[in-house]
Amino acid sequence: MSCPINSKAEMAKLSPEKAEELDVYLTSLPLTDDRERNRGFLIQSLHKAQEIFTYLPSVVQIHVANRLGLHLAEVYGVISFYSYFTDKPVGRYKINICTGTACFVKGADKLVEEFQRYLGIKLGETGTDGKFSLTGLRCVGACSMAPVVMVNDRVYGNVTTKMVPEIISDCK
Repeated sequence: MSCPINSKAEMAKLSPEKAEELDVYLTSLPLTDDRERNRGFLIQSLHKAQEIFTYLPSVVQIHVANRLGLHLAEVYGVISFYSYFTDKPVGRYKINICTGTACFVKGADKLVEEFQRYLGIKLGETGTDGKFSLTGLRCVGACSMAPVVMVNDRVYGNVTTKMVPEIISDCK
């Protein structure tokens, strides 16, 4: 069931402090030998792991699987299903453009083009300097402010292509 590598040691190679923080969190969970019960802690454990590491590299996925007594495929299945999770490094500023129906109708496709042009990266990419990541979301839930752009936890509403340089400038 568990992967035959020392996931804690491998994770510590990324960052000993972050590895310890995740391990302290996982230890605080009321885990048992019951895989079904432990599976109930998977999503919250992945949220915490991504909060700590900013993304979910394979060694972190293996560690979570090992600690919860789950198969790695179960962990990866959750990561690949939910768009919130990522197994690739993200920039310090994660720019999410809502591409849901209301935002799309009001010009989200033009915003995607303008952010791509301005940042020199495509949707789904992170710049080589690690500063910006550009992604699309299905819906932010702020349709009355469409089109919407989120930078990390900050929401920008009624965004136009002329606002793109200002939004990028806010990140400095």
